[in-house]
Amino acid sequence: MSAAVLGCGDMRKLFLWGGVGLAMVLGACQQQRATHADYKGYKMAPYAVRGNRFVPMNVDQALRYNEVGVASWYEADGAQGAICQKLYDGQLYAAHRTLPLPCEVRITSMTNGKSCIARVADRGPFIHGRLIDVSSEVARQLGFEKAGLDTVRVEVISVGDGAYKRKR
Repeated sequence: MSAAVLGCGDMRKLFLWGGVGLAMVLGACQQQRATHADYKGYKMAPYAVRGNRFVPMNVDQALRYNEVGVASWYEADGAQGAICQKLYDGQLYAAHRTLPLPCEVRITSMTNGKSCIARVADRGPFIHGRLIDVSSEVARQLGFEKAGLDTVRVEVISVGDGAYKRKR
């Protein structure tokens, strides 16, 4: 609806509700960081999706993580990941259900041997039988963007950010 059609009172309501919505989004990220006592460079708080509860592994467990499973790719252009980080197409990012966030992983295609390093900054995949979701750029580099799925090996390289970063 254009501003010419809206009355002065309507415009004030529109701006008020827009501001409230923005404050809620920004507050959610701030609250998420503030309420999780374990988010000091990494996040390991339990969470629930669709009635299923997930408990992320601790840093020591994650640093030993080395699994083979099915990867799928997703686009999250401009979406906010689970640690309030913006995810954009063209970036090397991934989503995992139980790794601490953030972490860096080496993802290797078992089909062709290609590998790349991605930042895990989101939660997922929540489809049975999938190990990891990756950005379209990761899928492109690994050679399965057109196929949509591939069997991959996921190895953690590091967990956390800044002074809290721990390497394998």
